[in-house]
Amino acid sequence: MTTAIILQLNEAAQVIGAGAGKGEISLPIIQLVVKGGWIMAVLGLLSVIAVYIFIERYLVITRAAREDKNFMNNIRAFILAGKLNSAKDLCQTNNSPIGRMIAKGLLRLGKPLNDINAAIENVGKLEVSKLEKNVAGLATIAGAAPMLGFLGTVIGMIRAFYDMSMAGNNINIELLSQGIYQAMITTVGGLIVGITAYIFYNILVARIQKVVYVLEIRTSEFMDLLHEPAKK
Repeated sequence: MTTAIILQLNEAAQVIGAGAGKGEISLPIIQLVVKGGWIMAVLGLLSVIAVYIFIERYLVITRAAREDKNFMNNIRAFILAGKLNSAKDLCQTNNSPIGRMIAKGLLRLGKPLNDINAAIENVGKLEVSKLEKNVAGLATIAGAAPMLGFLGTVIGMIRAFYDMSMAGNNINIELLSQGIYQAMITTVGGLIVGITAYIFYNILVARIQKVVYVLEIRTSEFMDLLHEPAKK
């Protein structure tokens, strides 16, 4: 059996070598995907989900990261002038995580500063939680896709060895190609989807961290602002 396999491989090498002299042999990507079997369909679905989550979350986070440079200056001017209603209206008009946090702080004015700070932090946690919605799904896809690819590899090799055992002495490359195709293609597909999802995940996490940093700075500025009247 081993001798037969070696002979078949030599014949295949000669055919490929002869073909290389005439021109390159190409195989459409769609045919490769089909040869990967049902696991490629699952990986395709995961890739679509990953792209959707990334685009949807990227747009949401981008909107949340937008900031009016004069917002805090206007809030400061309204508070020092005693125009709390104008400050609240400005927060509603701003319609951003920062605006909602400051609005909660304005509603708590008159209470201890620790209570105001706690209320703002609670709103901030809710806003960050909204930004992180479905981001964990990308991490799951990044971990699951390579494992699915590996599963396809195992299934493909099992299929190849099963075909070998059933063929007896009539083993040929065409007989083994289906299982080997599935083994190799699913591995590549799983790695491509997993790596892409991992990159998407880290991009979103980095952008969320930037938003959190800005929220913390604005919260600190607002609390410092509340201390100013007391210093006078």
